Amino acid sequence: MKQRKVTNPLALAVLAELMVEPMHPYEIGRRLKGHDTDQSIKYNQGSLYMVVKQLTKAGFIASQETVRDTLRPERTVYALTDKGRHELFDWLSDLVAQPVNDYPQFGVALSLMSVLPPAESVRLLTQRLERLTTQAEQIRQSRQSAGNDGVLWVFLIDDDFRLALLEAERQFVTELIESFKQPAYMRAWQETLGSQT
Repeated sequence: MKQRKVTNPLALAVLAELMVEPMHPYEIGRRLKGHDTDQSIKYNQGSLYMVVKQLTKAGFIASQETVRDTLRPERTVYALTDKGRHELFDWLSDLVAQPVNDYPQFGVALSLMSVLPPAESVRLLTQRLERLTTQAEQIRQSRQSAGNDGVLWVFLIDDDFRLALLEAERQFVTELIESFKQPAYMRAWQETLGSQT
């Protein structure tokens, strides 16, 4: 992966929104929220304005005009530059084509889980499974609603991806719960760690 002048994933979302048309940061934020981008990228209004400033400094976007109406304060409208358009496509191409090892917190927990008593592992994993099931159902309902509203499938593929990950994790956790319930594992854990708790 290349070293980038701006590395915050929110910057990529801002560039993509400005690909459609020039707009001010408030409108960008409104559209990101409307597209449920906050499900994939953490941000708030402050971080959005900070990213706009970074993109401007890097030459990826430029202020096009300042507008003022009687109801709102002055707002600067930003447009994508040629340099920004190139960065958008180059960065997005890297993200799509290059697998990257993320280090999710659950992976950390799994690597250390052997210290927990088997019954506690089962209890905690059962809680996780219930939460995963709820999350998956919420995504299904949201996607169904968007589909009913005529949203084109390509705008829902991030939901499809999240749902696929949730379903894979649900399957994994279900099997893991059964593994922790096995008498042979319970005996082995008791022999190695049980006396230390």
